[in-house]
Amino acid sequence: MTAAALLLAALAVWSWTGPDPAAARLRRLRRPAPDGSRRSRWPPVRRSLPARRAAAWREASLELCQGLAAELAAGRTANEALARVVPAVAFPDPAAGRALAAAARDGGDVPAALLAVAPDRGGEGLRRLAACWRAGVTVGGGLVVLVDRVAASLREAEAHRQEVAAQLAGPRATARMLAALPVLGLLMAAGLGMRPLDFLFGGPVGAACLVLGVALDCCGLWWTHRLAARAEHG
Repeated sequence: MTAAALLLAALAVWSWTGPDPAAARLRRLRRPAPDGSRRSRWPPVRRSLPARRAAAWREASLELCQGLAAELAAGRTANEALARVVPAVAFPDPAAGRALAAAARDGGDVPAALLAVAPDRGGEGLRRLAACWRAGVTVGGGLVVLVDRVAASLREAEAHRQEVAAQLAGPRATARMLAALPVLGLLMAAGLGMRPLDFLFGGPVGAACLVLGVALDCCGLWWTHRLAARAEHG
């Protein structure tokens, strides 16, 4: 029992004072790969399904703007360039690509089509492209320059988003570790022969302490997630 308690105490001290998981991941990512190539600058960040879908829309918007700028620089008209680029872009919703291709091919209202397919989350690039299309085609501005600027702004925004996500990986990992420490404390107490489960499940006082502890633990996790989400989306 004493050896188990000492082992658990050592694990708790190491978890508290050991290297930050996010920093360790960043150090590993900065090392050259075995084949000599550079690893990705940013660590992979686990995202929810809506966040992954929004990221896919942003990536598709960036691909569309970059391809459109290249086609326009090659001397093609706006509608012709859009009709050539859209099939090569992997839109999360294939119907969006078909709608844009039809508008470009048939001479329809391309800005309206861009706004119609742009989702609320992740469609910022398509909405910017719609505004540039109106300015470049209707007013007569240089569309290739405007699309280039949209693509540059999307790249900068994505780089900033990835940087913020990497910086928030440390606080999120620390919050998860702190949330698991009460379980480690129960194991240590059991190793010392204190029988904490008998107290927690043996009467109303213990049950109240258990409910309060779990509620505070969940509130801490929720609050940390809320702060990180606000910082990431700010």
